[in-house]
Amino acid sequence: MDYRSLGRTGMQVSPLCLGAMMFGAWGEPDHDTSIGIIHRALDAGINFIDTADVYSQGESEIIVGKALSAGRRDDVILATKFHAPMDVPMGEPGGDPNKRGNSRRWIVQEVENSLRRLQTDWIDLYQVHRPEADTDVEETLSALTDLQREGKIRAFGSSTFPAHEVVESQWVSEKRGLGRFVTEQPPYSILVRGIEADLLPVTERYGMGVIPWSPLAGGWLTGRWRKGQDAPDSSRAKRMPARYDLDNPENAAKLDAAEDLAVLAEESGVTLVHLALAFVLQHPGVTAPIVGPRTMEQLETQLGAVDVTLSKDVLDRIDEIVPPGTTISSADRGYVAPALADPFLRRRRTA
Repeated sequence: MDYRSLGRTGMQVSPLCLGAMMFGAWGEPDHDTSIGIIHRALDAGINFIDTADVYSQGESEIIVGKALSAGRRDDVILATKFHAPMDVPMGEPGGDPNKRGNSRRWIVQEVENSLRRLQTDWIDLYQVHRPEADTDVEETLSALTDLQREGKIRAFGSSTFPAHEVVESQWVSEKRGLGRFVTEQPPYSILVRGIEADLLPVTERYGMGVIPWSPLAGGWLTGRWRKGQDAPDSSRAKRMPARYDLDNPENAAKLDAAEDLAVLAEESGVTLVHLALAFVLQHPGVTAPIVGPRTMEQLETQLGAVDVTLSKDVLDRIDEIVPPGTTISSADRGYVAPALADPFLRRRRTA
């Protein structure tokens, strides 16, 4: 594989990043099978792995740690994330409010947990999984800067941050003399193109690496979702039903677009998977899309995308099916701003 610069960090990464979300209870529960997939990816030239503490409540990090423990750690750019609750399953209420979030207290505690699970002395890229309105970004950047100076992390980045919060974080870093976010990990696929309107111009302006998650739109662009066929059995659909319920008009529109894209792929002589990944790979602002296979077969279908180049005509046709800057389903944005989630933040109070 050819390698790409990870922003301005000096680190060189493969054009595909192996996502580890599906390793563990959320996807493939057998550790040996998951480790085999990781080793196959490394053997194919992938040197970039992304996971998170919350994936299967730490189990994904444990599996990645096992896979790299046999002399392969030095060859990998290893990324993980923090933010989500770790004492209760994701999406369930309750738990300790201090065992989550972006505070210094939690960051310095949770990085040690991730280092232990990953069986490593350092993390190459430590990422804030989501913004948090209750924590000043200066607090977060300060804690991450200290971890970087201590050598526990090499660089740090954000994930699913709105463009204006990326700008704010860059401003705070400059004014306070702190380290800065050098990467952003947003949702991006043919069906989820909202970041083209604002985020990607911002990350390019600041020289940030961009590591898109869900380039196959959570499975919608694998060819398994076709009109006239039963919806496939999907563990992701069970965890995130809002993104897959076909009674939702937005999801029905996604199905229409996925069908048109499948036809376009067939006419172009490529698989839908390769069409979808090549589309993301060809954006000049993208560093490495994250592929998240659950099986060896899924990995094999994805690896060849790095050798596919889409013609101008094909890219123009994609723009006709899903116009630039369009995200078809609001559930695919990955983050809901507090002002949209809490009605009291957008209604003037009266006596």
